[in-house]
Amino acid sequence: MIVCWFSVLAALCSCAEPARLEMFVPEGYELIWSDEFDGDSLNASFWTPEVGRGHNGWGNNELQYYTGRKENVDVRDGRLVITAQKEDYGGASVTSARLITLGKVEFLYGYVVASIKMPKTADGLWPAFWMMGSDIRTLGWPNCGETDILEMGHSNGIKAGTSEMFLNGACHWGVPGHQYYAHDITNSYSVQDDVFHTYTCIWDEEYIRMYIDLEVFPDVDPYFEMKIEDFGNDEFRKANFILLNLAVGGNFPGIWDIGGVTALADGPARMEVDYVRVFQKVK
Repeated sequence: MIVCWFSVLAALCSCAEPARLEMFVPEGYELIWSDEFDGDSLNASFWTPEVGRGHNGWGNNELQYYTGRKENVDVRDGRLVITAQKEDYGGASVTSARLITLGKVEFLYGYVVASIKMPKTADGLWPAFWMMGSDIRTLGWPNCGETDILEMGHSNGIKAGTSEMFLNGACHWGVPGHQYYAHDITNSYSVQDDVFHTYTCIWDEEYIRMYIDLEVFPDVDPYFEMKIEDFGNDEFRKANFILLNLAVGGNFPGIWDIGGVTALADGPARMEVDYVRVFQKVK
């Protein structure tokens, strides 16, 4: 499929809202699933909102209470909108949302991409686009395997004053214990600039690679690359499901008190998703 790269680049670099372009289909792949968020509510056949504070703040000492309320997760104007806001709810001082496709959309290998407009993470927000093994309910974490395609808001970026450009990818697995491989970069331009950027994971039998704005810059190097046989192996050769969430505080940003979350000082913060798509190689 031919895409007008000048139009794509103009949409990326402009602070105006980008128009949705004709779908880019990577060469040698075909679309097997997508959510374009064109309705007026979350598609329950695709997504399940996780609810609660989770064990020990979802294992990371996070501050938020996740809900499925429209105040925290909504579909409007062709986008998924996840909102974090300060409020007393369920024993927490802030609410947000976390969505999973477990039991609904699962796949083995593919070109997985989401177009996301990131909030200003400043101090305390932790947006993420990721995958986990579909056998999590039987094997538990980390034995199910975890692939973090995109995370922002890490304490290192906060300390360096580069939060708007600092991002990372990672893989986690078990046996013996918790193992992981992670890599972070300081991107050459902000991805918290009030426009959408794409985050892509190309996952096959040999490698897991992650890219930013690959559809605009097809020659860009991956910001994360892992040869599977050198690390988790079996944990990354089985079906996975997708997660999207906007966490607040916790171990990743290194903030454990709502008073230190400057990102919400002026009101709610929103993570917007234009689409999520999964392509697989043409057989």
